[in-house]
Amino acid sequence: MIEILLCSVLIIAISFALLAIKLLFKKNGKFSSPHIEDNPALRKQGIHCVLEQDRQAQRI
Repeated sequence: MIEILLCSVLIIAISFALLAIKLLFKKNGKFSSPHIEDNPALRKQGIHCVLEQDRQAQRI
């Protein structure tokens, strides 16, 4: 039982360490936005957020 607990804590600690590496070594030190509206490649393809699509559909 203790071995499983220690392995779990070790895996979680490694995950946090890898996330911290991205924050420390990235230029601005923050994660990119997961929102569709903040992604220029998706906007260029005409893909919008569901809320934006709903607003457009209600205007018609």
